[in-house]
Amino acid sequence: MVLKNVFRTTALGLQTWSVFSGARQASIAVPAFRQSTCSSFSNWTLTRNFKCDETLPNQPVRQYARPSRKKQEFPSQLQDLHPSMLKHEYASVPLAQSVDDVVKKLLTLEFANHSEKLRLKEEQLIAKVQRDENDRSSTEVKVAIMTARIRNFQEHLHKHPKDKANKRWMLMTIDSRKKKLKFLRRTRYESFAKVCQELGITYTFPPEYYRRVTRRWLAKKAFCNKVFKAVQKQKAEQREKQKATEAKEKVLTSSK
Repeated sequence: MVLKNVFRTTALGLQTWSVFSGARQASIAVPAFRQSTCSSFSNWTLTRNFKCDETLPNQPVRQYARPSRKKQEFPSQLQDLHPSMLKHEYASVPLAQSVDDVVKKLLTLEFANHSEKLRLKEEQLIAKVQRDENDRSSTEVKVAIMTARIRNFQEHLHKHPKDKANKRWMLMTIDSRKKKLKFLRRTRYESFAKVCQELGITYTFPPEYYRRVTRRWLAKKAFCNKVFKAVQKQKAEQREKQKATEAKEKVLTSSK
């Protein structure tokens, strides 16, 4: 319902009219008026008699609210790290095992930031694929480090999907890891299979040909194939002629 209140002020007093438009008409009490502190007689303000949470009578209720969609929980790669584990820089120190409980608690992952936890996760993945204890620069180690970073980027992008910089870094890291895996597959296939199995990586081959097919491209391809076959036929005829001439020369030399 549309409520139209028309207020007109005259010299004798104040007169009010309320005009209702629509199929139904309802009688609504017109709010009271009060005169403002201004000396001008024509400056009046309208006071509301109903509360803010109350709705007008005969007002249609519209379903504008939509049910909120809950995001699916993304599994974090750091959830398997127990809070009682020591940080990476203190794990190999024997003195850290014999200190007071309060000091030892400060050295654990319970008070560690995200970068320190990610560093420990990288070391765990490196230990699965490295060639020996001192290996820090092989292709397998680089793939393990990139895998930990890619999963961290994916977790952050699930919480903040509009972070374009994070998405860009994630795609760049994925491309770099794919190049490393391609090189490792070509040179050392056993190590490639071990890395994919230990790190849970699924290697997908790129498409052989992904050009968009058009009529012009099909005609050009057919013409190129036709020319290629004609050239191959000419080369085959030249080879046969050359073989025939060589055979004749051999016959002449043998007769002499």
